[in-house]
Amino acid sequence: MTRKSLLIFFLTAGLVILLDQLTKCYVVSSFQLYESVPVISGFFNLTYIRNPGAAFGFLSNASPFFRGAFFSLVTLVAAGLILYYLLHNKIEDLWLLIPLAFILAGALGNLADRYRFGEVIDFLDVYIGPYHWPAFNVADSAISIGALFLIVDMLKRRNEEL
Repeated sequence: MTRKSLLIFFLTAGLVILLDQLTKCYVVSSFQLYESVPVISGFFNLTYIRNPGAAFGFLSNASPFFRGAFFSLVTLVAAGLILYYLLHNKIEDLWLLIPLAFILAGALGNLADRYRFGEVIDFLDVYIGPYHWPAFNVADSAISIGALFLIVDMLKRRNEEL
């Protein structure tokens, strides 16, 4: 892996982590827990919640010790695998570098919350009428976008090989 690729990867990951933590800091300092402010009426609010679990409340009822250990282990293993993969392969393709940086940054952003607060700060609330998507944050968005781009890239490469 070239220095330029490493720089792009770590700069991207660092910027995503910074954006994630700055937005969470803003929400924590500007909102009361469960306070909601409409941004686009009928579609999008900023709503401050804390999620002790993972996506869709996964493990939210588990003991705090188990959750902390489990999510820390999963995040550190995932980060280790991403870094191992990057450092042991000559990756120059931005379609692979950027999504991996997004996934790593998202995982580390949420891990930082777990260490600081024991749970993750969520605040992006998308809904249509009474139907709400579970609240999420910049880190969650980065993980989802990174995963989506990796899937698209894998499908594209698969079709090129056929």
